[in-house]
Amino acid sequence: MAPPYSYATGPSGLRVLPQGYGWSLLYGSLLLGLVGGVCTLGAGLYARASFLTFLLVSGSLASVLVSFVAVGPRDIPLPPRPGPNGSSLPPRFGHFTGFNSSTLKDNLGAGYAEDYTTGAMMTFASVFAVLFNGCTGIMAGANMSGELKDPSRAIPLGTIVAVAYTFFIYILLFFLSSFTCDRTLLQEDYGFFRAISLWPPLVLVGIYATSLSASMSSLIGASRILHALARDDLFGVILAPAKVVSRGGNPWGAVLYSWGLVQLVLLAGKLNTLAAVVTVFYLVAYAAVDLSCLSLEWASAPNFRPTFSLFSWHTCLLGVASCLLMMFLISPGAAGGSLLLMGLLSALLTARGGPSSWGYVSQALLFHQVRKYLLRLDVRKDHVKFWRPQLLLLVGNPRGALPLLRLANQLKKGGLYVLGHVTLGDLDSLPSDPVQPQYGAWLSLVDRAQVKAFVDLTLSPSVRQGAQHLLRISGLGGMKPNTLVLGFYDDTPPQDHFLSDPAFSEPMDSTREGGSPALSTLFPPPRAPGSPRALSPQDYVATVADALKMNKNVVLARACGDLPPERLSRGSGGTSQLHHVDVWPLNLLRPRGGPGYVDVCGLFLLQMATILGMVPAWHSARLRIFLCLGPREAPGAAEGRLRALLSKLRIRAEVQEVVWGEGAGAGAGAGVPEEEEEGDFVNSGLGDTEAEALAHSANALVRAQQGRSTGGGPGGPEAGRDDVGPTTALTFLYLPRPPADPARYPHYLALLETLSHDLGPTLLIHGVTPVTCTDL
Repeated sequence: MAPPYSYATGPSGLRVLPQGYGWSLLYGSLLLGLVGGVCTLGAGLYARASFLTFLLVSGSLASVLVSFVAVGPRDIPLPPRPGPNGSSLPPRFGHFTGFNSSTLKDNLGAGYAEDYTTGAMMTFASVFAVLFNGCTGIMAGANMSGELKDPSRAIPLGTIVAVAYTFFIYILLFFLSSFTCDRTLLQEDYGFFRAISLWPPLVLVGIYATSLSASMSSLIGASRILHALARDDLFGVILAPAKVVSRGGNPWGAVLYSWGLVQLVLLAGKLNTLAAVVTVFYLVAYAAVDLSCLSLEWASAPNFRPTFSLFSWHTCLLGVASCLLMMFLISPGAAGGSLLLMGLLSALLTARGGPSSWGYVSQALLFHQVRKYLLRLDVRKDHVKFWRPQLLLLVGNPRGALPLLRLANQLKKGGLYVLGHVTLGDLDSLPSDPVQPQYGAWLSLVDRAQVKAFVDLTLSPSVRQGAQHLLRISGLGGMKPNTLVLGFYDDTPPQDHFLSDPAFSEPMDSTREGGSPALSTLFPPPRAPGSPRALSPQDYVATVADALKMNKNVVLARACGDLPPERLSRGSGGTSQLHHVDVWPLNLLRPRGGPGYVDVCGLFLLQMATILGMVPAWHSARLRIFLCLGPREAPGAAEGRLRALLSKLRIRAEVQEVVWGEGAGAGAGAGVPEEEEEGDFVNSGLGDTEAEALAHSANALVRAQQGRSTGGGPGGPEAGRDDVGPTTALTFLYLPRPPADPARYPHYLALLETLSHDLGPTLLIHGVTPVTCTDL
């Protein structure tokens, strides 16, 4: 048997380097300086140095493999361990038995023991954490992709060859060590290769060469990533020094930055102390890579075409799950902290906004999921219980329609909301489509106005035809507009709300909105009083008629610019001023009692008013419903029926009966056949003068109730008493159908003007689809 190997001096009596925390820190700092110098000088020197270290490591491995066969059995002194009270324990020995089946059998079990360098009890997770640090070079090629001539070929080929080579060497060393070294030697001397080597200094050369190679790979890879982060200005001045490069393009500033961070880590002193934390962070990085590939695969991105033939989303998912599992097995605290840190960095990057040229896999995933669920959204399965408004708001110039944009956003109740705009023109006479360049401005408008809306633009010879296009083709699958919203057609000069709205007075954020010019330059000034319009009164009413023919509900919004600002905000609408929302669910140009209050259109008005009350900004507003009684109708009957209906529909509102004037009631009810089409007032037997008078009477009735108390009985003395508190913020009126004769359209619009004149913010609504259900 060979003589014992002296751990302190070696076989020839040559004393090894001094040991201790300070010495270890000094050695590590010197080696780190050497590594930093190589990486600072560029990737070319790094490549040559890496090849040299590869040759040294290969020679060292060869000597170790030969030594397993050439060296005979021997006893190997183990490093001394302190005993109780600082005394020294008797010398202990491990045994190199040569190839022995009994040694292999004894080493097959786990048998975890205490780590003599840290005093911690070893487990599978801790051993995995230490071993895993030897496999972290798998990302070296990807980290240096900018330095490679053909990254798409070099990275996968080099990575697979390196992993296979490393796996083979580790398995071979595990097998040979388990066959020849007893468990005591394996657990008590991590440098036992020197003791069994034919020439021990060559083992030290291999160890240092391996450390240098791994250090250079990590340092140059980290510096390239750090430089890329700094160049994209993701973390501002924190990474500003990492932007510095040499004349040849070498990011030496990022190398020095990384060198400084590693120097701080060396203060820990022992590798095993940091092994768990380092491994967890590596596993986070690998899990992120697997998750990226998994996301691209699930998103079915056409440009994601991996050349690795064994690639599958199953392997990606297995990789993510394995990394997360091992992270928490190794160190639950470090795993939770690393995930928290990653989440904070992601939130910071999201808040700062990354370069738009990156591309976001989240957009591809959203597209894939939205398409899948839109296909499953079957319009044949629609039910009235789940009805919601899906709005198409036609906007000519958003400068004058900003309050209406926000009011429509409140009315959508989680439904589809589309901003539509018609550009007048004929594509045959134009060199290119003028609509496409406008989308950026409209999307910026949506961002600034903070509304959840899509944008749909079209080119048409007339606004009416463009509105027909948008009504037919806007939306997709089961998400298509069911309600058309228009501003009211009157002679009121439009206001420029961009000048008074705080959201549009600030300069645009070039990071989030692509560096576009201010919105005020993207949309023309509002129409001057008396200037020609793009839409005639005839076409305006015809557009309303077209929408009703297409079975779309119609909302005409008037004087929305007078809405209280706090009611259009995104907050809770807390204000000292109380407001009413008044609903007149009866055609005031053809008032009838009884069943007229529960027709489809009247219920649509109630539904829209109730939806508005569900918005936080309108929670404090009181909903009032007015019933018109004819001169011979008994008070209380219609109110009782309506209250019973409201109870079934779970709508909380104040109900007030209002006596219709004797003249108006007689004129409205005279000669009106009950079988006439609902809402058609033109053929009701009234002349133009009588209809105008009826509209004036209805307008006066509505104005009389605005800002009045709801106390007392219907028509009693309490009903006319002024209430200095609440005022009407918004009025919902029943919109009659346009006449069948287009020649009567101007008269119809004039009656709507008279009916809604000076009422403040008003919505004239005609509903054609059932929206309420009392069935369980």
